[in-house]
Amino acid sequence: KDPETGDEKWEPKGNSSEAPIVVAATKVGLDQGVTKDYPRVLEIPFSSSRKMMLTVSDVSGRDWLCAGGMALPPNTSLLSVCKGAPNFILDYCTEQLLEDGSSAPLTEQDKQHVLEIVDKYSSRALRVLAIAVRTFEEMPFDTTSEDITTDQKFEACRSNLRLMGLVASIDPDRDGVPESVLAARGAGIRVVMITGDYLKTAIAIAHNVNILQAQDDEAISAVDCARLRPNGEYLAHSEMDVMTSSVRVFARAKPEDKLEIVKSLQRQGFVTAMTGDGVNDAPALNQANIGVAMGIQGTEVAKGASDMILTDDNFCSIVRAVEKGRVIYSGIQKFVAFIMSVHIAEVMQIFFCIVTGIPVMRTPLQILFLILVTDLPPSIALGMEPGESTVLLERPRPKDEPVVLNWMWMSMVMNGAVLSAVIIVVYMISLAFYCEGRILQSDIDRLDGFESKLMDARTVAFISLVWAENVRSYTSRSFDQPVWRNVLGNVHMQKAIVMAQICLYVAVLVPFFSDQILQLRGVAIGITGWLLALIGPVGTLVLCEAAKLITAFQVQNYQADLARRHDAEDKRLAEAARRHQESSTSGGEAQKKAASFGGPAKPPSFSKAASAKSAPANFDGAIVPDNVEEGAKVKGKFATSSVSCFGRGPKLQFVCGVGIAQE
Repeated sequence: KDPETGDEKWEPKGNSSEAPIVVAATKVGLDQGVTKDYPRVLEIPFSSSRKMMLTVSDVSGRDWLCAGGMALPPNTSLLSVCKGAPNFILDYCTEQLLEDGSSAPLTEQDKQHVLEIVDKYSSRALRVLAIAVRTFEEMPFDTTSEDITTDQKFEACRSNLRLMGLVASIDPDRDGVPESVLAARGAGIRVVMITGDYLKTAIAIAHNVNILQAQDDEAISAVDCARLRPNGEYLAHSEMDVMTSSVRVFARAKPEDKLEIVKSLQRQGFVTAMTGDGVNDAPALNQANIGVAMGIQGTEVAKGASDMILTDDNFCSIVRAVEKGRVIYSGIQKFVAFIMSVHIAEVMQIFFCIVTGIPVMRTPLQILFLILVTDLPPSIALGMEPGESTVLLERPRPKDEPVVLNWMWMSMVMNGAVLSAVIIVVYMISLAFYCEGRILQSDIDRLDGFESKLMDARTVAFISLVWAENVRSYTSRSFDQPVWRNVLGNVHMQKAIVMAQICLYVAVLVPFFSDQILQLRGVAIGITGWLLALIGPVGTLVLCEAAKLITAFQVQNYQADLARRHDAEDKRLAEAARRHQESSTSGGEAQKKAASFGGPAKPPSFSKAASAKSAPANFDGAIVPDNVEEGAKVKGKFATSSVSCFGRGPKLQFVCGVGIAQE
């Protein structure tokens, strides 16, 4: 039942190519009992290399395949059904089934007409399969022999086929995939589709999910994988690298093509991630820098060869993972920047006191308390930042880039200096107030009860520093955005600050622990001391936000520099691809001219002058479920093709080879 409407709907299980055929069969009146009426005696599963599958069923004792169906020759006992890519199926077809149930020879013109129909459906993002049959009186091979291979059985059953027609089905895009592809592209991630589908189908699907966009040249951005191995052998590395650097759609791919594509991108310095689900994907998954196996449809072999498993088989999860990874990395940078800035401030304060001859601002035990109790919780909270909304708009960082960049070091020093300056001012005012106007150690030592007076001044500086560091933890949530932007967005930060404040008041107000152990007197300083301590956080807030203007300018320059490098690299790759395309085109023209003078010629092609009359009527009426909801609720999901992610030096690119197989 549909959870929203309560209506009962069919939900076919299994492969995304098989499910629509089951739906179509149900629409024309076939039920699941057909499998009992025609028992299957042989099945040769689909292979990505031969692009077909084949079954042999027992039809003995029948003159017709079904009521109103194809007539069976006398003594027919077996029916071979071959289903797969139309261009592969047509190579083995010698006959065609006509609308009246009779058969006729399948000419080259007929084949060309069929391929034109395939092109028409494929350009609408329909996955087109051809179905052909052959009848036998007995198996065309020795069924008792154990030496005969599956390929030999397949070859024996696939010859002299009769073309029955075409089945076209659509793979609806999974919710969120087009948006995720756009998000990936905006993040500097290149998404590439590697699929076994027909080229026009792949291009149409790629447009639907934004892998190909209006500005992309299809002649350069989408290729048939046969171009990778024009003479049966793969191109030289230099030519292969030029092609893979710009192509976004690889169609009619074989398993070995995926491996060669990954190797090519790695030769160019790209970091590659490859997703797959089949046994044949295992080599590419193992070769990639990050192999990602499908958790639902993936085979155990694919999972074993991969580095991680995608539990929901959803491309959107990959993009979310990239975003989360960037957020975590940014959180680490903020954690380091905060903890280093407050420690730099501690060193500066102690150094200033020693050099100028004023009493050291705090005792070793107070310093340890600050580090473990009041500094650590906010820094951990910074590492758990939810991330900024623009994180996917940032350009990917270079592979060899350090965690702490030059502009971050400058930011840490500036903020450490600000924190030091503010607290030193508070401390010197406190010394002058509590120590009768004296601030030097030698002068204070002459006062009666100077220990208590010095303890009061240190208490004010201690309170002011904790407050200032808490304010600094909020300003550290972003390197370039103002503190009031989503100020309460990190729940963990609120918890950390509350913890730090509780520890502060315990440290300065609890008798014995405060005055005897930590040497702090929160009660003795009076209201004046607490008001003096407010100078620290207020000054820190104002000055750190002012320093952030400088940091924001540096961040903009850094991102602009990354963008310039990326754009320059994109232009270089685009120009190389354009030159390669022009070279290939000119080579093809030269070959044509050579052929006209008796030189090497291209393989013969089909004539375009097709006779619609001689073609089977059911071609133009290929089964296309116009409303799948009538027969089944079809859900989008990733299926057999693979997704790869590529990243390179300063540029992380993400390549996804999906048939975005929606079932």
